[in-house]
Amino acid sequence: MTKTQDNLFKPEKLSAQAKSEQTTSIAKDILADEASARQKKTDRLRALRLAQEAEPSPAPKTKKTGKKV
Repeated sequence: MTKTQDNLFKPEKLSAQAKSEQTTSIAKDILADEASARQKKTDRLRALRLAQEAEPSPAPKTKKTGKKV
């Protein structure tokens, strides 16, 4: 690796406003990803529920009680 001015010195520090904007941007991205994942899950579960409700449910089994004579 060749030594250049970029390699020898640390990059400039970001201003407080720049750090704040960067943090806000990252937080918004994370929240958007979570909302997207939540919406996909909700859509998938809704489709499964509607498919399950569309199928006729089997008749409930009745228990036969034995009567003593």
